Amino acid sequence: MVHFVGAGSGAPDLITLRGMRYLQEADVIVYAGSLVNPKLLDHRKPDCEVCNSAKMTLEEVLEVLRKAEASGRTSVRLHTGDPCLYGAIREQMDALDEEGIAYDYCPGVSSFCGAAAALNLEYTLPDVSQSVIITRMAGRTPVPEREEIASLAAHHATMVIFLSAGMLEELSKRLLAGGYEPETPAAIVYKATWEDEKSFVCTVGTLAETAKRNQITKTALIIVGDVVSHSIYRRSDLYNPAFTTEFREAKPMDRQNAGNAAEKPADL
Repeated sequence: MVHFVGAGSGAPDLITLRGMRYLQEADVIVYAGSLVNPKLLDHRKPDCEVCNSAKMTLEEVLEVLRKAEASGRTSVRLHTGDPCLYGAIREQMDALDEEGIAYDYCPGVSSFCGAAAALNLEYTLPDVSQSVIITRMAGRTPVPEREEIASLAAHHATMVIFLSAGMLEELSKRLLAGGYEPETPAAIVYKATWEDEKSFVCTVGTLAETAKRNQITKTALIIVGDVVSHSIYRRSDLYNPAFTTEFREAKPMDRQNAGNAAEKPADL
């Protein structure tokens, strides 16, 4: 059996209980050494074989998994965050399917969740943004033309941009071309949930300047949208006493108080 496991966003205690159990039981671990916290390997068995996939090709990774399966050993393919995002797991799964090798997938805490935690941020605020666009800039590897940054920016939804910290001048240009104002709130979160995590709140127009001033060139997420400022939004209907849900009836509420509650700026 091969277990694909999301290692979490950085802090070693953010791996799931299931993921930790798989690590502790594994005979072979193939981990993304350039991104996964190596402290997680402290939980492996003494005789566990460990391979760093940062130095390997897809074919070499598959060969390790294939040999482990042939010898009756259990493998963990340890990816950063949750491997459903930029994890290149589909090609591995397809290869295992072709060879009849059984596998499963244990999700993890993505870095975009860790970045929100670093900023005490909610990506979906009523009347501000109810959608989150997760994307990246085209760099050495392309993105589909229909997913070009300016096209996505036109929605003015919350944007979480991966793998783009080294291209912030161009990113700002594309965001502005999509309709964002230079003063639109933005943030840079470096190594979310790691011990050396750093976060910087800025604007679309000052992204590159902020990164340069703080020497951020990689391993950072960019967040764009009015939710970053979280200064004015409408309170959620979910806990509004004037709103009926499946579990409780609405309670009478003074209209003036209801309006004040809806318009009150968030406490920062």
